[in-house]
Amino acid sequence: MRVVIQRVGKASVRVDGELVGSISKGLLVFLGITHDDQLEDVSWLVKKTLGIRIFSDTNDVMNFSVQDVDGDVLIVSQFTLHALTKKGNRPSYIEAAKLETALPLYRSFVEQCEKALGRPVATGVFGAIMDVELHNDGPVTILIDSKNKA
Repeated sequence: MRVVIQRVGKASVRVDGELVGSISKGLLVFLGITHDDQLEDVSWLVKKTLGIRIFSDTNDVMNFSVQDVDGDVLIVSQFTLHALTKKGNRPSYIEAAKLETALPLYRSFVEQCEKALGRPVATGVFGAIMDVELHNDGPVTILIDSKNKA
């Protein structure tokens, strides 16, 4: 399971022109799920995502997490995070989980984030073609993969 986390001043996602999720200051989280991901990957990645200290303190040192700054979270599913690009120029997506594996893990990720934050998070629409807009703050962009726990 992979996330690309972007610290944002604001972000939103639209499906067919309709706004389905938006946040102000916080994290835009692109979530990619592969075929062998498990619930333990979800739990570990939620803890890392919400705990990563990428928000600045009064000395402009990144010492605060999204929880510390009472920031918002927008979660967008993105199967392309597991693209294989070693051969040729057309990415292969065979490592991306199929719907029956990915959807329950995606839902669990959202639910665990909401539970940890104590409030709802914004989301895109799983499996949809989405238009994502963001104001990257920094820019700060972090990649975390649950396969690299050690």
